[in-house]
Amino acid sequence: MIRESVFSQQAKTPPEAIPGFENINRYWDRLHNSFAAKILPGEYYVTLRDELVVTTLGSCISACIRDKVFGIGGMNHFMLPHTKEDIAYHIDAGPSTTASRYGSYAMEMLINDILKNGGRRENLEVKIFGGGKILQNITDVGERNIQFVKEYIMKEAIPLLAENTGDIYPRKVIFHPNSGKVKMKKLLSLHNDTLLKREEAYQHTIDDKPVNNDIELF
Repeated sequence: MIRESVFSQQAKTPPEAIPGFENINRYWDRLHNSFAAKILPGEYYVTLRDELVVTTLGSCISACIRDKVFGIGGMNHFMLPHTKEDIAYHIDAGPSTTASRYGSYAMEMLINDILKNGGRRENLEVKIFGGGKILQNITDVGERNIQFVKEYIMKEAIPLLAENTGDIYPRKVIFHPNSGKVKMKKLLSLHNDTLLKREEAYQHTIDDKPVNNDIELF
């Protein structure tokens, strides 16, 4: 009973977040027996701790990047490759900003925060997910995102270890930066249209229980 009580108390308090990431939603994931940070479109999260980073993707892309030696890493979630004007002063705006909804900034900010907190560029590796064609009557945002993120990774010479992109289905992605392991579920159908509404609303902002298959490991 004492051990259970102590465990329950520990489970209520997540490990200390890196400064700047305190507002990211974090919770105890009972299925994986771990704390997890849940990121939404336009957010990213970096951790030094033994915890997960989780998101659900439609046409958006997430890059899971880590330092393979020191175990520090994180994940972003973005919808469009670039801003219309590519305004550089947004680059230090933080983990949940107008800038970080765009791939060019989301990638740079994620990498910069990994390096700022002890990672080394020569140790970086990446896995990418998302870019599904789920939005009707909208140009193929997902394909543009896939093309962008692959070009970015190639330009930055970061090894791409795995990917699952494209097609027509949403995905749930669970990343463990400490080990580099990723679990991904294809969401073959949804009981509601929350994800669709969220991405449509998100697309509009930028422009001024699932039924799934087996988990895939990457």
